[in-house]
Amino acid sequence: MNKYIKQILDFFIYTHIFIASCAVAQGLVTYYLLRVQVDKNILAILFCATIAVYNFGVLLSNPAKAQNSTFPRVNWIFNHIGLIKCLTSLAVVSLTLLVIFISSTSRMFLLFLAIPSIAYNLPLLKINGKWMNLRNVPGLKLLLIALVWSASCVILPIVELQVRQTITISAGYTLILFANRFLFFAAIAIPFDIRDKFQDKKYGLKTIPVLFGEKKAYRFCLFLLAGYLLLLFALSQHFDLNFFALLIAIIFTWWLIFRFNRNFNDYYYFLYLDGTMILQFVMLLLVVSI
Repeated sequence: MNKYIKQILDFFIYTHIFIASCAVAQGLVTYYLLRVQVDKNILAILFCATIAVYNFGVLLSNPAKAQNSTFPRVNWIFNHIGLIKCLTSLAVVSLTLLVIFISSTSRMFLLFLAIPSIAYNLPLLKINGKWMNLRNVPGLKLLLIALVWSASCVILPIVELQVRQTITISAGYTLILFANRFLFFAAIAIPFDIRDKFQDKKYGLKTIPVLFGEKKAYRFCLFLLAGYLLLLFALSQHFDLNFFALLIAIIFTWWLIFRFNRNFNDYYYFLYLDGTMILQFVMLLLVVSI
């Protein structure tokens, strides 16, 4: 890979600008499926909040001799720690200003989402005499990730739409849309846990692969993707172009997950797997031109 392209990719991936763009794409998927006008304030909040939360977790970790780490991600981040702190501060300030322009109901919902997002990285629980964070609770890591992502990208836009009385969305449709995205986020998170299985085991993290092994983790992933497809049928009663666009995206996601190899580099995880969130919106855009 050309070193300049690599430097650009490293910047966008390791500063978490790329994953923040994925959050925006998932927000756009929600607006597109609801066939309503996009709320730019909500999308900007998703972008800034994602950068702030992810970088906050990085800054809290602060591993020993991080600059000399054998992990490219850790090495890059802590060799550019000043940049990370600057971007995090900018994201927090921007987020503080942006929430002024949304409803009080949405602000309360954001606060609700902020609690597990921040607590995920803070040692708030004392178990067997040791202080632990929420991700140390067996099986909770995957649940929290999928819950916060689906609530942010699905429920938050809908809450703001309902308050502004732009559209009325039934509770049943909202639940199916939320559950559908929840299963998707959980499925693409599992390969990260498989990759980190031995490291998580060392630090006492009880993820799905640690608790049940890699084979059962893959089966569970298959179960989640099957559930996603079933709910996709429920969301697309007439099998329109949107259905086929999302179907192609999830088939590609399935292919990425099941060709997984623990030795793949960071680009596979942070660019390709996370990139399936952007792929969903790109596929929806493509069918518009048909």
